[in-house]
Amino acid sequence: MDINVGLIGCGYWGKNLIRNFMETENCWLSAICDTNKGLLEKFNKRYPSLSTHTDYKAIIDSKEINAVAVVTPVHQHYRLAKEALLADKHVLVEKPLAASVAEAKELVALAEEKNKVLMVDHTFLYTGAIRKMKGLIDAGEIGDILYYDSVRVNLGLFQEDINVIWDLAPHDLSIMDYLLRERPVSVMAVGSAHVKEGIENIGYLILNFDSNLIAHFHFNWLSPVKIRLTLICGSEKMITYDDLVPGESLKVYDRKVEVMDSDEAHDKLLYDYRVGDMWAPKVELMEALRLVCGEFVNSILEQRAPLTDGESGLRIVRILEAAQRSIKNNGVEVKL
Repeated sequence: MDINVGLIGCGYWGKNLIRNFMETENCWLSAICDTNKGLLEKFNKRYPSLSTHTDYKAIIDSKEINAVAVVTPVHQHYRLAKEALLADKHVLVEKPLAASVAEAKELVALAEEKNKVLMVDHTFLYTGAIRKMKGLIDAGEIGDILYYDSVRVNLGLFQEDINVIWDLAPHDLSIMDYLLRERPVSVMAVGSAHVKEGIENIGYLILNFDSNLIAHFHFNWLSPVKIRLTLICGSEKMITYDDLVPGESLKVYDRKVEVMDSDEAHDKLLYDYRVGDMWAPKVELMEALRLVCGEFVNSILEQRAPLTDGESGLRIVRILEAAQRSIKNNGVEVKL
């Protein structure tokens, strides 16, 4: 049985989902919706089988459509996802899941009540590099994780309804949430708005854990260069992940520091620096968004929770909301 999908929002990211849904097995993308009529005409010429609508109700109310993808601005996620779930449809939502913890919790509870799949498009978790990192960490190759450091900066794209943290942080927070066994217990954040008052275009987050692990994130819309870099330091090895280096985005360094026992004065510590090989593991090169669409469809057919389910989306929104509260209170620590 094919899953009949309707998509709401055909803009910057929606167009990519349209293409991938059209090429996903066991799936039939039958309808799309957007308020831009010119945009709908372009898609209709490329995909004549699509029915196009300017009113999203046509998709929500359709008896034939049993799954809906919501690819709209963040402030619309909760309302559209809720209406789709109430109409007994499975839902895929663009990140972040909702604009508040209260909204996200309600969507998760409603999906469970209706026995429907609620999935969040945390695309990076479906890339070969992140999956390879997960395998290395779970296999104990890296050892105990000591720190997690991530930078995601570029010039634009400025958003009108959310700040840089709500826009960019879901990517890196979802990667961290997937890779680490521990959950953060508190967050501290600072940020500044230089372009539009009240909309921070630069932000720094620090996440604290019950162990000695610490995570730091830097997000910026006002950078002269584009950087997407993650450093993970383990007790045995270290990892760098640079999303902008095709073919060798992931590198593993056999490097560590140990304190040596010494017969000398107790106040003089000796350190052993191990500098071994560096290698770039082979990673599967496949469009992650194709896997997102496949996971959504297969989780419905197999009646199981998807990898990036509503609960994972809720965890990310909880961090985002706490970070926003911290920023507005000059970096105060907020418990999660």
